This record gives sequence, C-alpha cells and structure tokens, in this order.
Amino acid sequence: MLKGKCALITGSTQGLGYAMAERLAAEGCHVVLNGFGDPVEIEAKRRQLEDCHGVRALHHGADLGMPGEIADLVETAERAFGAVDIVVNNAVVRHFSPLETFKVEEWDRALAVNLSSAFHVTRLALPGMRRRDFGRIVNISSVYGLFGTVNRIDYVTTKTALIGFTRAVALEVAGQNITCNAICPGSSPTPAIEQRLADFMAREGLTRDDAVRAFMASRQPSGRFVAMEGVAALAAFLCGPAGRDITGAAIPIDGGWSAS
Repeated sequence: MLKGKCALITGSTQGLGYAMAERLAAEGCHVVLNGFGDPVEIEAKRRQLEDCHGVRALHHGADLGMPGEIADLVETAERAFGAVDIVVNNAVVRHFSPLETFKVEEWDRALAVNLSSAFHVTRLALPGMRRRDFGRIVNISSVYGLFGTVNRIDYVTTKTALIGFTRAVALEVAGQNITCNAICPGSSPTPAIEQRLADFMAREGLTRDDAVRAFMASRQPSGRFVAMEGVAALAAFLCGPAGRDITGAAIPIDGGWSAS
C-alpha cells in the first residue's frame, strides 16, 4: 500500500519526527526530511534511511516559519518523487513563560511554525493528492491540545488549533481517498524532554529512574514515557489500508494521561 509513496515529515531530523520517518521508510515510503541540525549528522541519518530500507531520502532545510521556504520544500519533494502522498506536520517550537511576560516574537514564531506551517504544507500538497485520489495527512498535536496547562500559552493554543484544523480538512476531503487525522502524544523521550529531565535530575539530585517517576507523577498514569516508536507506528497505521476510514480524529497516545 505505501511502497513507493512519498512521505514529507516536517521537523524530522531528530526525535519523534525522525522516528516517524524511519517507520514510514520501513513501510516502503520515500522520505523527505526537514529540519535543522548538524549537517554531518543529518546526512548520516538520511543515508541510514536509504541503506536500511532501500528507499530514497532527501533533506530540505526549510525554515517552517517562512511560507516561501515551505513552498520550495513541497516543490522540491514533488520534483524529486513526482508527488507528495503523505504529509506529517510535526514541526514545533515551544516556550515557557507566564502570559503577561510572554515575548511577542516568540508567540508569533510559535503560530508560524506550529500552526501556519501545517496550513501551508497541506494546502500545497493537497492539489496533487486530489488529482491522484490518494493522500494521508497526519498532524502531530499533543495531550495539551486536549486540555490546558500553565506557562505554555503558545504550545497549548497551537496544539489545540491543530485539532480544529484537522477536523476542517477532513471534512473538505471526505469525498476522496484522502484522510486527515491528529495524533496527541503524551511525554516521549525526545531531545527537548530529555534536556528537561536532565535539568530536573541535576536540580533535585535524583537518579534517572527516580526523576522519571517524579516527572510522570502528575502526567501519565502509566508512569513511563510514551515510546516514540509507538507514535510512529500509529502514524503508519493511519497512512495504511486499515486507516482508510479513520479521518477527522484526534487520537491520544499518552499512557492514560487524558483519561485521568
């Protein structure tokens, strides 16, 4: 079903985005990576996808806050692979601050990268999906798209808005073999979370196991991180044949967090 398809994953040079790129490559998809980082490390990851899975992979360093660069990203993918069949809108920035001291430029950046980039990538890829009567759009929201928290106004707002965007797109494409869904992960051991955990360990003098238990105490009843591979498997399921009739959904994968 997915062999030979092109999957464009934003924010995919590390963490959850790269885990989804790996899983879709394992399903036979050609992959377009996007994001920042050390060029040598990115090239190694790109080659690893090709060598391990026998697919083609390319990297495009578009800044997802710039609509012109997003357009070039999609055009490059279409030139390379003839089509963009799967879009995973994963790129994200996040800031921590009370509302009254939140920097305006950080708010604007979060809206651009976390939300507007999903609009731009989707609107640019959608005409080709309609022509081929096939498309899968997966938006990576968060448990914080389902409820709020303090000092994260940009993240909560944009992740909540992504769910509304998902529902609206799903209805617009419902008459074709195109789906649009949102995944709402809990805490995964991404580089950003690992850094927060390391800071917490240093500040409190805790072992990693104790720090994870304390970190999860007010979050995931499972008491453990959500495996990035599990989120990637869910994304692949939604893109595959069994996900054909799932559209407009916001699916938690959060160790029971949203149930508590």
